[in-house]
Amino acid sequence: MSLMPKRTKFRKVMRGKLKGMATRGNRVSFGDWGLQSMDYAWLPGRVIEAGRVAATRASGGTVRVWIRVFPHKPVSSKPAEVRMGTGKGEVEYWAAEIKPGTILYELGGMPEEKAKSVMKKVAHKMPIKVKLVRRTPTT
Repeated sequence: MSLMPKRTKFRKVMRGKLKGMATRGNRVSFGDWGLQSMDYAWLPGRVIEAGRVAATRASGGTVRVWIRVFPHKPVSSKPAEVRMGTGKGEVEYWAAEIKPGTILYELGGMPEEKAKSVMKKVAHKMPIKVKLVRRTPTT
């Protein structure tokens, strides 16, 4: 089942611009290892779910997985071979707006070698460049 909000104030939103670096959600906060984005993207809900499934299967279900992004943005499109005009198309899927530096997933309770192999399988599901980051100690 695809991720989507339970309810929204408006059904459709404008496209907007993806610019700048992530200022929120750019640190590993819950687990020990994180998967950090390096590009801009709209990440569909089904891709986020595919990454979660890959992480839980690769880890054997013994570690904790946190999903740090949620698809809040409705993406609409018009059907093929439809004339211009007559309003905006229907909502096709929900997407999360991703900026460089955003932490997508976190893992906790596993050694580095295992975390690398798990996150590599998750990275194959992502349509953008990502990198493995370690939690930094807070001072």
